[in-house]
Amino acid sequence: MLEKLLSLDTELFVYLNGLGSETYDGLWLFITRQSNWTPLFLLLLYVIYKKLGVKQTLYLLLFVAALITITDQTTNLFKNGFQRLRPCNNSEINSFIRVVQERKSFSFFSGHAANSMAVVTFLYYNFKDKIKFFGFLFLWPLIFAFSRIYLGLHYPLDILTGYFFGFAFGFLMFKGYKIAQQKYFPQ
Repeated sequence: MLEKLLSLDTELFVYLNGLGSETYDGLWLFITRQSNWTPLFLLLLYVIYKKLGVKQTLYLLLFVAALITITDQTTNLFKNGFQRLRPCNNSEINSFIRVVQERKSFSFFSGHAANSMAVVTFLYYNFKDKIKFFGFLFLWPLIFAFSRIYLGLHYPLDILTGYFFGFAFGFLMFKGYKIAQQKYFPQ
């Protein structure tokens, strides 16, 4: 069963990765760099500040920092525990896939997918009733994580698992934040 799932995962990766072309490599390399998303982060920070004020924004950012730390460390625990080779390092497929970027670390599961989904989930549940169209923020982890498949760095199952853990951690952190917020910032 597991071998069949991994085989399907590899087949789907090869198909999705094969959709790319050199024409768009630069775009996807740009998309995959976290620092290139800084304008989005600054815009979000500004919107959050306008909704919450300085003190509560800093308090929320403390929870975001804790969330990223927890998600990132869990990702590393899984990567080092499972030690699944990235597609770009898999000798069975790396000779015929598009390898646009290489990494030596392991693949399962995607930290890009987990961290971006965790933050978006946390923010979404906090602001879905306060900011119109805030659900569009979920486009960020979708685009961000797909770049990892395009570049030859992650299998689809790595991305989906990252989404699952990111969503779970983001939602749990939201629940913890709401409890703490009621205690320290009662309305």
